[in-house]
Amino acid sequence: MDLTTAKHILGDFDDALRTMRDTVLMMASLTERLLASASESLSARSFEACERVIADDAEIDMLEKSVDEAGVAILVRFQPLANDLREVVAAMKVSTNLERVGDQAVGIARRARRLNEALALPETDRLVKMCRVAAGIFRDSIRSYADRDEGLARGLKERDRELDAMHHAYIDQLTARMAEDTGRIRDYLDLVLMARNLERVGDHATNIAEDAVFAASAEDIRHTTPPPGT
Repeated sequence: MDLTTAKHILGDFDDALRTMRDTVLMMASLTERLLASASESLSARSFEACERVIADDAEIDMLEKSVDEAGVAILVRFQPLANDLREVVAAMKVSTNLERVGDQAVGIARRARRLNEALALPETDRLVKMCRVAAGIFRDSIRSYADRDEGLARGLKERDRELDAMHHAYIDQLTARMAEDTGRIRDYLDLVLMARNLERVGDHATNIAEDAVFAASAEDIRHTTPPPGT
């Protein structure tokens, strides 16, 4: 292979990888918007926000397919190694987690639409706070991937544990309320399931952060525990 051909192939690879990464970031922006609309569907009791989440999720699904197809094409055509291979694999894994975050937002919106037809429950306010925490973790996971910020990525596991603790405490509160207010058990169950959706958002955000670290330095930080005091 002559030098001109090699440069052409390298240029084609860089363009394909850049396009794939841009698609992932576009998908991330749309997913963040879905989470914001899901939160609005609760805080503002907005039926319009519910419908917006459900409608926009189809675009996220299409973008995930596009990323998968682009990733497979790059792997087959260019057979990248080392850093480049990690970048392709990480982009494909991040897109999968983004699609699943979108699914969690849809789950919240669908239950919020039903819940908003009834009288407001004061316990919803605590769920809205969980929305903000989960959205913050998700936003920073995308920043860690986009900016290759390993320090930010590594700090998200502990924040996800804090979200898990909020989730468990909230479930305990709702369980007690169901025993006291049996006429609205279905509504409390909707809150339980939406809290579970948010807990899963934190998990997917943590996965994205782990992929960001792997892409940057080839280190696998899954199933690790941060040292005391971090």
